[in-house]
Amino acid sequence: MDEDITIINTNTRAEKIKNFFNNNKKKLSIFISVIILIIFGYFIYKDFEKKNKIELANRYNFATINFISGDKTKIKNELVDIVNEKDRTYSPLALYFLIDNNIILENNKINELFDIVINEANLEKEIKNLIIFKKALFNSDFETENNLLQILHPVINSNSIWKSHALYLMGEYFYFKNEKRKSKEFFNQIIILENSNSDIKLEAQKRLNRDLSE
Repeated sequence: MDEDITIINTNTRAEKIKNFFNNNKKKLSIFISVIILIIFGYFIYKDFEKKNKIELANRYNFATINFISGDKTKIKNELVDIVNEKDRTYSPLALYFLIDNNIILENNKINELFDIVINEANLEKEIKNLIIFKKALFNSDFETENNLLQILHPVINSNSIWKSHALYLMGEYFYFKNEKRKSKEFFNQIIILENSNSDIKLEAQKRLNRDLSE
């Protein structure tokens, strides 16, 4: 009797499963098709991304290799175009090359390119913080203290590994403006910061002991 009941239950379950597939054949077919399309789409996208990366690498290498002997205007335009590609690797590299070689001299234009890389290149968090710091460093020779602090705000108000660098930049900025009280405040923040860079912390302590101990 128990065996008969087991057979009946098994047959019932099988019939329910069969009816479920028969009643939902169209929905299941669409669902499976969508999953297959998503998988294919992912691999197509990754292949496109890889090819685009290789193309950007070739463009960047060609521009930098031919910088000395090539057409400066074309190379400048090509590097700006690479920045505008918003790639997390080659857009920052192109921007640094433009700055280091004084290819673009307009500060506003350089800051526009910085903003593209910082805000649109989908960078990892600490890479983004590093580039924010580099933007502040670039601006430190000519910007007002309010604008410089505004640039550094995301880094100074975080636990970033670049926070001590940002504080040191502001400490030096105020020191060379002979605003020693403000300078001392920033150097003291480095000393008490738990994750301060050891070299930066040492330099801050030296500045405090040597020049700001009054």
